[in-house]
Amino acid sequence: MALAIDVTHRLGSFVLEAHFTSEGKLTAFFGPSGSGKTSLLNIIAGIVRPDRGSIVLNDRTLVDTKRSKFVPKYRRRVGYVFQEARLFPHLTVRQNLLYGRWFTPREERKIDLDQVLDLLNIRNLLNRRPGALSGGEKQRVAIGRALLTSPHLLLMDEPLASLDELLKEEILPFIERLRDEAQVPIVYVSHSLPEVARLATTVVLIKDGHVVGVGPPTEVLGRRDLLAAGVAAETGALVEAIVAEHDYAFGLTVIRCNAGTLYAPQLSVPVGTPIRLRIRARDVMIATSRPDTLSALNVLPGRVIAVERIGEGLAEITLDCSGVRLAARLTLKSVDILSLVPGRGVYAVIKAVSLDRDTLSRAPMAEMMNADSTMV
Repeated sequence: MALAIDVTHRLGSFVLEAHFTSEGKLTAFFGPSGSGKTSLLNIIAGIVRPDRGSIVLNDRTLVDTKRSKFVPKYRRRVGYVFQEARLFPHLTVRQNLLYGRWFTPREERKIDLDQVLDLLNIRNLLNRRPGALSGGEKQRVAIGRALLTSPHLLLMDEPLASLDELLKEEILPFIERLRDEAQVPIVYVSHSLPEVARLATTVVLIKDGHVVGVGPPTEVLGRRDLLAAGVAAETGALVEAIVAEHDYAFGLTVIRCNAGTLYAPQLSVPVGTPIRLRIRARDVMIATSRPDTLSALNVLPGRVIAVERIGEGLAEITLDCSGVRLAARLTLKSVDILSLVPGRGVYAVIKAVSLDRDTLSRAPMAEMMNADSTMV
């Protein structure tokens, strides 16, 4: 996918300005509530006409205000999945799924019902009505309905926002499959860092109506200066890694990345699987000499790059561990006791139990294919 956005739009006193290009399989609009993410999504969908600018999707111009060009939403071939499933309550799941398909010319239908049923595991729901579905099942049906229009682009506006944590865990693997297997590019809106870290191939960071960062999640999500204040408490690093082996005797999985070897609670994925590992700043301790008698299993040598005061009595330390940048959140007293300054050699200490299911995810397909050339 090639999506080029260059738009300006005023909504009362709020001004949205966005200028970026993305070629990612799943482009995540990330930022706090009220930053303009959904407004930008609605401009792409054709629900809102921007005051100025252009939108180009795969060499097809959808908007160009200089030429007075505005493709109406029903001709854009864009699927939209909302926060709420918005299914027709009087129709069965089968009827809901097929509803949007009739608006797509027969010769342009590239996705069939069986593909969607298998991809989203909803074949057993076909004869039910929405009132008999769980929240996660409703969202899977809503995604299936959007896919059956054979869209050129799928827009997802915080599709997990109304679900509890268990239902989120139920549906996230299906969105991963959608990203990797459906051959439909996705623009995904979220203010949840764990969701974006897990799903995105490109991150567009939006703050106060402005795009303040664009790039791979391993770069954008690791920059504390770019993260909005509302998510700064979860800053850290997103690291590409690979599953090296399983230690079944102790219920651990051995992970290797460029920074070194890490241990995590046992993962249900095969050896050799590339993964993403989110190491939160609050989970990293620092030692100035290698600790030999410590319960934490993960000790990585590194060097201090920067020390930045971030609040009352707190500092954030940026570390370079063999080319992998980590962050550690410490008290100013700890910084003083350890004499932490740029250039000092240190050890990053990370408890294995902190690498839980919220911090580990399977890498997108493109990263999986390139993993052998990027991992140690």
